[in-house]
Amino acid sequence: MNIDSHQHFWNYEPVKHEWIDDSMSVIRKDFLPDDLKKVYAENGIDGCVAVQADQTLVETDFLLDLASKNNFIKGIVGWIDLRADNLETVLNTYKEQEKLKGFRHVVQGEEDPNFLLRPNFLKGISILEKYNYTYDILVFPHQLGAVLELVKRFPNQKFVIDHIAKPYIKDGFYDGWAVLMKEIGKHKNVYCKLSGMITEADFNTWTPAQIHPYMNLILEVFGAERTMFGSDWPVCLVAGNYKRVKALITEFISKMSFTEQNAIMGNNAIKFYSLK
Repeated sequence: MNIDSHQHFWNYEPVKHEWIDDSMSVIRKDFLPDDLKKVYAENGIDGCVAVQADQTLVETDFLLDLASKNNFIKGIVGWIDLRADNLETVLNTYKEQEKLKGFRHVVQGEEDPNFLLRPNFLKGISILEKYNYTYDILVFPHQLGAVLELVKRFPNQKFVIDHIAKPYIKDGFYDGWAVLMKEIGKHKNVYCKLSGMITEADFNTWTPAQIHPYMNLILEVFGAERTMFGSDWPVCLVAGNYKRVKALITEFISKMSFTEQNAIMGNNAIKFYSLK
């Protein structure tokens, strides 16, 4: 099965979605399951994991509602306040929700470079491990030092790095990002999504050749068994379309074995998120 491990839905609201700036005006509108169904039919995608785009429990409930009505949404990554004293109480309210697979915090938006390592956040991660939820890591390269410390502390927690940690592809910066990704990748509980790459390059002039070195590093470090395809739809639309995003990855991995290609294009997401 071809599984898109990373996409979003929203009813567009200017204040809630203020991160969608003028350069991304093409996605200032609603994006819902009916829109994505058409895209998937055109691109041979069988299902997806829907990931939070707003840091509220309302967002988690919104995604769960969509997943309950659309079988192609195989799992969701919601938001919950991992720093809250009542975290376990809130988690228990979701225990019957089989499609809720894990959680994410928009750490890239936090000013504190060591946000991930603060005691209240670490306590939250330790509780996620107990409940067998995954955690999606959304960071910029300058936050990778904290990521390394985090994954070392929790060797039994399932982590996945979103968008290959958003390297500065547009500027051609590589080495600092690569050094830390190599260290993080040594930890076998960490996966990585080949997603969100074209929007870290120049929206209008990016080429596959510019992105290949970054994908090379990810496959070298995480291997075919811990790497997964993600579109980052609809955010990807600011720099291309679904077909181009999928082709960027499928063409890059085309010389790998069918087993490896199938792992990256779906089986790893099924395994990581325990999708049905």
